[in-house]
Amino acid sequence: MAIRILHVENESAPPVSSSKLPARRKTFAERVRTNPLSTVITVTIDALSVSVATLIGAQWAMSTHDYPPDLWLAILFVPVVIGMLAMRGVYRRRLNREFLDEIGPIEATVAIATMFLLAGMLFAHEAGRPGSTVLKIWLCAAVLMPLARLVRVIIQRTLRRHKHLVAPTLIVGNGRVAGHIINRLEESPEYGLEPVGIVDAEPWFGQPGDPRPDLPYLGHPENIAEAIRLTGAQNVVIAFSRTQDQVLTHVVRTAHQNGLRVWVVPRMFDTIGERARIEHVGGTPLLALPHTDPRGWQFAVKHIFDRVTAFFLLVMISPIFLTLLLLVKLSSPGPIFFSQPRVGRDGRAFGCLKFRSMRAADSSDAAFQLKTGAAPGGVEGVDRRTKIGKIMRATSLDELPQFINVLRGEMSLVGPRPERPEFVELFEAQIQRYGERHRVRAGVTGWAQVHGLRGQTSIADRAEWDNYYIENWSLALDLKILALTIPAVLRRAE
Repeated sequence: MAIRILHVENESAPPVSSSKLPARRKTFAERVRTNPLSTVITVTIDALSVSVATLIGAQWAMSTHDYPPDLWLAILFVPVVIGMLAMRGVYRRRLNREFLDEIGPIEATVAIATMFLLAGMLFAHEAGRPGSTVLKIWLCAAVLMPLARLVRVIIQRTLRRHKHLVAPTLIVGNGRVAGHIINRLEESPEYGLEPVGIVDAEPWFGQPGDPRPDLPYLGHPENIAEAIRLTGAQNVVIAFSRTQDQVLTHVVRTAHQNGLRVWVVPRMFDTIGERARIEHVGGTPLLALPHTDPRGWQFAVKHIFDRVTAFFLLVMISPIFLTLLLLVKLSSPGPIFFSQPRVGRDGRAFGCLKFRSMRAADSSDAAFQLKTGAAPGGVEGVDRRTKIGKIMRATSLDELPQFINVLRGEMSLVGPRPERPEFVELFEAQIQRYGERHRVRAGVTGWAQVHGLRGQTSIADRAEWDNYYIENWSLALDLKILALTIPAVLRRAE
């Protein structure tokens, strides 16, 4: 994985003294977002939404001459839903929990809880039509609970993007990996962690010539308690460090004693996916690393799903497809489709199809120069887009012919975006683990693209996201990416 590190002018900055970083007390808002009260807020939102759903469902039942459940059954329905969500780990605190990740557990829990409600109504010999009543309550809860969660997520992310509701975070470690973590947290405020200082045995131990993170160095990990007091830190991230393990153990225990949350970047982090689990030999923990096999039966099912879905999508969009075909033909001389060599699975090249969106190049057009560290894409060099080409590129409609590539078995609906052979050779020499993305078929959309890495963006970041996708692949992840593609294509592109 390539590591991006923030630049600092002063390469030999001394530890920051207490006079430069005055101690401060945590505000009420900071205590709310780092203490269990934040979980209480989430539970309260869920309880209110399911209570409102129950009342609306009961009123709906009365308006259709059904009989609502007895008051005690309606009251019990709320704690049953909340209790089942807690048992499923929905209220466990996690970094940047995605809204789409919450829908499945919430909908499943609501469905099971309404079955219990129906059983209770039948057992109590409720009058009227219990099945119809429960159906109305279930429909209301299935809509209102995710809606309340969505509003909560939108508000939280908006506040964090404006530097509100972010928690000061200490970074233990001062090398390339620590710099990568700092860069990620500063680029992604939705995590809610704001790096405020570095704690490590050495001011810097990165590679010669690497720029240092632009954060104050707060001294040795043995003085972690003082660093916490000076910065008001509420979280600690332990990245790679040359500090002895017993000192890092002291860091973890001190942080826990002060009520801080602690994360540790594991060794061999490039090989650890979401399905990694902890097992034990006696009292010694072992980290089990499940393997994703791109040639296994799971990917065979994925490829069948890809082709069937691509066929039905082409049938559904055929009026749009034929209209674009005609408009491209009328826009300027040249072919309708543009086929460009791209590198797919196992390094094999194929012709990636697009609707032609540009006029033919003139001999006077300047050659395109690739930016250092960036991938090609978007408008390269002189803007030769036709009028319909600009619209197609802005809306990604020019990529619809790639469904034909999926039918041919050259691409998948979801996977790493393919690159041109000449750039693949360059990136494999420059970017660590870049070639590993060719373990699977290229995709029409991908994990990197739905996170904004389209056009001339960092190729190192793309490789990181693509390899994450491969290591953690599941059909549910594919469906999630397809859902995230809709808002992604609505954002204007080149």
